[in-house]
Amino acid sequence: MNSSQGSTLSANVAGFVDGSSAKREVSFIDSLPVYVKELIAGGAAGGFAKTAVAPLERIKILLQTRTEGFQSLGVFQSLRKVLKHEGVRGFYKGNGASVVRIIPYAALHFMAYEQYRCWILNNYPSLGTGAHIDLLAGSVAGGTAVLCTYPLDLARTKLAYQISDTRMVKSGGFRSYHAQPMYNGIRDVLMRVYSGGGVRALYRGVGPTLTGILPYAGLKFYVYEELKSHVPEEHQKSIVMRLSCGALAGLLGQTVTYPLDVVRRQMQVGDMPSSLNGEVRYGNSRERLRIIVRNQGWRQLFAGLSINYIKIVPSVAIGFAAYDSLKLWLRIPPRQKTQSISSAA
Repeated sequence: MNSSQGSTLSANVAGFVDGSSAKREVSFIDSLPVYVKELIAGGAAGGFAKTAVAPLERIKILLQTRTEGFQSLGVFQSLRKVLKHEGVRGFYKGNGASVVRIIPYAALHFMAYEQYRCWILNNYPSLGTGAHIDLLAGSVAGGTAVLCTYPLDLARTKLAYQISDTRMVKSGGFRSYHAQPMYNGIRDVLMRVYSGGGVRALYRGVGPTLTGILPYAGLKFYVYEELKSHVPEEHQKSIVMRLSCGALAGLLGQTVTYPLDVVRRQMQVGDMPSSLNGEVRYGNSRERLRIIVRNQGWRQLFAGLSINYIKIVPSVAIGFAAYDSLKLWLRIPPRQKTQSISSAA
């Protein structure tokens, strides 16, 4: 070891011993605005949670859109079929687009919720500080996040909707279940959709999405905070309590708004060859609901809901655990403090 390397090592060790390195880290983290910390925590938590449940999300989309070969299958049979024909990678088809979408979506959703909530408490004290504030702030935050990231959700759905058989045949080629455009990644989807219909095409299905996300996002935060209010004080900071309340809130919100999610998915894949015998998939949300009930039956409005029930618990659990851990690491002030400060303003 030469003298320069030795001096550098000594300096590093000395810095570790006297805590100067830790001080620099503390200084950098503490210099970040709270809203930036909320963006980082929310985005990372969303990415972890979405990847964990990606296989179930893929199957849900296949059932919602009545993809050929999956109409009459259940959850586990569909999982086996995807594994057989596409391998493990088939479970994550469209997950890249999903994660690219969910990171900014979750980041914006959490951050906007906190900021909207503080803004309401600061500017409209007459509204009080109950869980109804969470309903209002959560709804507006959900709408904000959807409008900013919807084209990525459209790309995720189109990629997940594609079905191909990757088993090798004698000719050395591949077989597919039906002829349909095969997109090559997120950028390809966005460019081809835009070239075919402009900005309006990138937002096809945004109507039912907003109609569904406004009550869902609001209900999720409302029920979560309402349930927490009935938990004894000594258990308020328990991560198990947070995960349990969050899971129940997610389940309730999904059940109420799920039919609109089915409408959204079918509208998103409306320009792709379908298995609905030439049925037109366009139109507004109300028209699409009537078509689904008339031609596919009311049960189709809840196609894939069982998967949502299966995936919502681990998704919420992972999301909340990651968000809470990152909030602690980033030293984001506890929500109770933010609420009290805002209420006093």
